[in-house]
Amino acid sequence: MLCLVPNISRDPKDMNHTKGGLVIFTANSHPSSRELGKRIAERLGVELGKVQVYQEPNRETRVQIQESVRGKDVFVIQTVSKDVNTTIMEMLIMVYACRTSCARSITGVLPYFPYSKQCKMRKRGSIVSKLIASMMCKAGLTHLITMDLHQKEIQGFFNIPVDNLRASPFLLQYIQEEIPDYRNAVIVAKSPASAKRAQSFAERLRLGIAVIHGEAQDAESDMVDGRHSPPTVKTTGAIHPSMEIPLLIPKEKPPITVVGDVGGRIAIIVDDIIDDVDSFVAAAETLKERGAYKIFVMATHGLLSSEAPRFIEESAIDEVVVTNTIPHELQKLQCPKIKTVDISMILSEAIRRIHNGESMSYLFRNIGVDD
Repeated sequence: MLCLVPNISRDPKDMNHTKGGLVIFTANSHPSSRELGKRIAERLGVELGKVQVYQEPNRETRVQIQESVRGKDVFVIQTVSKDVNTTIMEMLIMVYACRTSCARSITGVLPYFPYSKQCKMRKRGSIVSKLIASMMCKAGLTHLITMDLHQKEIQGFFNIPVDNLRASPFLLQYIQEEIPDYRNAVIVAKSPASAKRAQSFAERLRLGIAVIHGEAQDAESDMVDGRHSPPTVKTTGAIHPSMEIPLLIPKEKPPITVVGDVGGRIAIIVDDIIDDVDSFVAAAETLKERGAYKIFVMATHGLLSSEAPRFIEESAIDEVVVTNTIPHELQKLQCPKIKTVDISMILSEAIRRIHNGESMSYLFRNIGVDD
């Protein structure tokens, strides 16, 4: 028997086609933070859901959904504003409101996952990322879409599916299209911790890699004269007198060095988050001293807190390129060096595929374990 297999290739014009029963909400009360939601809805060819999110005079968050979500697939888009704790509460309250309104599924679209740096236990601290994940699941999330988690292991904090998308294809495209002589560039990791990311960029662009290691030494610092190093006192109250547990030798960073050649080249520093820019400014000065003639900084999440725009403007950095996972229009007005790459395309495609029950593997092509 002859079987004819239909051609299932989809015309690019049909990319934004979605089934009925899709509702997209933006859970942010700040106008600038709703811009990403508008871009996603426009790409999908749908209107944003009607909802009111605002703060009461006593700073309580109130959410009022103004249309039916019963039996529908709801996608709640939340970008992190300056008040991160309010951002989290807005997300939780909206998700819970959709759950109690009998939505069929509730997917959170959180391009930047807040508190992602607090994902490890430090002395008597806590793993706050685990707490946030538990709260989101308890509120009623059934799926999470995020981007470039600070640590991929954060996905394990959830008991729901998590799609950790990558912004690197958009940043790589920017390098190839907006830096004319990028072939003369070298990818730089500002610390050994970000070497894997730098290696990933370098291998895809067929470029060299450099790693900055160590820290600047200050001969007049308090650490040198011993004021922070009191004499050790042996305490054996809880240890048997015959036992002496060996102490771990404390770490001490060597003087700052650059492993790799950057002389006469463009230096492209890559990282996942740029918030406190002191380390990036110091890295740029070091690279200039080593002969780099142009310096770019590429990061997925541009938090750019406090005086970051001013420090960037006054530094040796020529350009800072970040995506719009976080709104930073005000920072761009303060510093013309800051450029934005739009990643709404991949978020809208992820929403479309989840809603239509299609595979997500297409969005993870050529992504390895270390990417």
